[in-house]
Amino acid sequence: MVEPTSLVLVIEDDAPIRHFLRISLQTQGYRYTEAETARDGLLAATSQSPDVIILDLGLPDMDGVDLVRQIRSWSTMPVIVISARGKEQDKVIALDAGADDYLTKPFGIGELTARLRAALRRRALQSDTGEPVFTVGALRVDRATRSVSINQRPLHLTPNEYRLLAILVEHAGKVLTHRQLLKEVWGPQATEETHYLRVYINQLRQKLEVHPAQPRYLLTEPGVGYRLAVE
Repeated sequence: MVEPTSLVLVIEDDAPIRHFLRISLQTQGYRYTEAETARDGLLAATSQSPDVIILDLGLPDMDGVDLVRQIRSWSTMPVIVISARGKEQDKVIALDAGADDYLTKPFGIGELTARLRAALRRRALQSDTGEPVFTVGALRVDRATRSVSINQRPLHLTPNEYRLLAILVEHAGKVLTHRQLLKEVWGPQATEETHYLRVYINQLRQKLEVHPAQPRYLLTEPGVGYRLAVE
């Protein structure tokens, strides 16, 4: 559930879209602030400490990808990109730069708010340093004991399967690109070996999912990567 105090910063130069987002988000209980340029957005991000940023890539004074990199140099606050750039490579570039999620315009407010909730829950998980256990639905991952269970039934995972799942848990709700996952699990020399991921994601789904072909937990972002559901 969204806390009434969650502050969303929208960095978008299109006034009608800002108006649409302002009305939609405030109606759902979010606090809202906005900026029209990258410069003003960066100032708002540093001075107002928003809980999540919604960022358009086509800003008048800077490419949004460069702004993501600047934000990532000093903060882990969630950044959701909204953009008319719909090519897979555009998504990969933004996510590799540090964006948490990517929506292509036009988008529905229902999908956006679902991504917002996921980003906010991920931030809450990151800040909860005293709790090593991640749970969503029937899935339970205890990072302290490196144990995984479904419906209280222990699962046996291979070391690489566990490592892949642990990385997804660490960034739960965030889209991770193929390149990011390959680098984290198999090292920088394996960033082009996408078949590794297909094999191991399939193996994990066979163990975690009731219906592996219609996954509940390990979600695919076509052509981009994977994310672990948080609700």
